[in-house]
Amino acid sequence: MKIGMIGLGRMGANMSRRLMRGGHEVVAFDRNPAATAELEKEGAATAHSLEELYRTLGSPAICWLMLPAGEVTENVIQNLSNILHEGDVVIDGGNSYFKDDIRRAEYLQKKQIHYLDVGTSGGVWGLERGYSLMIGGDRVTAEALEPIFKTLAPGEQGVSATAGRSKTGKTADQGFLYCGSSGGGHFVKMIHNGIEYGMMQALAEGFDILRGASGTEQSYHYDLDLREISEVWRRGSVVSSWLLDLIAIALNENPNLDEYIGHVPDSGEGRWTVQAAVEQGVPAHVISSALYTRFRSREQESFAEKLLSAMRREFGGHSETLGEAMAETAPKKKAS
Repeated sequence: MKIGMIGLGRMGANMSRRLMRGGHEVVAFDRNPAATAELEKEGAATAHSLEELYRTLGSPAICWLMLPAGEVTENVIQNLSNILHEGDVVIDGGNSYFKDDIRRAEYLQKKQIHYLDVGTSGGVWGLERGYSLMIGGDRVTAEALEPIFKTLAPGEQGVSATAGRSKTGKTADQGFLYCGSSGGGHFVKMIHNGIEYGMMQALAEGFDILRGASGTEQSYHYDLDLREISEVWRRGSVVSSWLLDLIAIALNENPNLDEYIGHVPDSGEGRWTVQAAVEQGVPAHVISSALYTRFRSREQESFAEKLLSAMRREFGGHSETLGEAMAETAPKKKAS
C-alpha cells in the first residue's frame, strides 16, 4: 500500500523503514529537511509540504502522523482537513489524549475523511522487533488497512502462544488489535503507559535498595554487582521483562549511571491515566505514586520538603543542618 508518513523522528523514521522493507510505498514528510533527505536515500518518496504529500499520494490518501501530542498534532490535522478529500484517511500514531480523538473524528467525519487513532508501542527497537498497535476508530477503515498494521506489528514469531489460549479470530496474536470506536486505541495505549510508569518505578526502587546495601550505616553489608543481578533476574525470574532487559543494557554500559541526571519527564499518558482513574473512582495507588515521583525528580529542593523541615523545627526543634539531619536519619544500632 501507499502511505504518507508525517513526522520522521525516532519512531516515525523507523516505522517508514519497516513499511518499506515490507513492500509498502512510503511518502515521507518532516519539517526538518535533513530527516526527509535521509529517508529519500533509503528509497522513500519525499514531500516538502502537506500539499505536495497529498499530490504524491493520490486518492484515497493515507496519512500517518507520528508527532508530539497536543498543538503540533492538532495543527497538522487541521491543515490536512483542508487538503484531503472524501475517502482519505488520517491516522494519529502518537500519544494523543483519547478525548481529542473523539472530537477530531467527529470533525473529520463531517468532511467524510476517515480518522483512526493508533496507540503505538515499541520505541527505537520497533524497527527490528515490530510495534504493538492498539487501534481505535471506524472498524471498516481499520480492517481495510490491515496490510499496513501487519507489516508494522511483530507477528506471531518470537512470542509463544499463551497456554490454553484458543483461536479467537482476532489479531492480538499478531501484535495489533482493534480496540473500539474513536479514542479506543489511544485509551488502551494510555493505560499501557500508566502501567509502564508503575513497573519502571518498582524496578528503579528495587535496584536503589540493592545499591544501598553496599553502605555502612546498617548492620549488614553486601558488595552487590547490579549488572550481574540484572542478568540473573533476566533468566527464569518472575520479574524478567523487556524493561529488565533494558536495565541490564544500561548498567552494562554505565554501571554507576554517571551520564544521567535523574530528571524524568512525563509525556502526558500517566497524568491522563490517573485522571481516568479519578473519573471512574478506581484506586490507582502505584501509578499515581510513580507519576508524582517523576514530578519530584525535576526539583532539586521542593517547596514541600522545605515546609516539612520548617514544621519539624517548629514542633520539635529538629535542626535542618546537613550534618545533624543525616545523623538523625541514620539507622540506630540495636542494643546487644
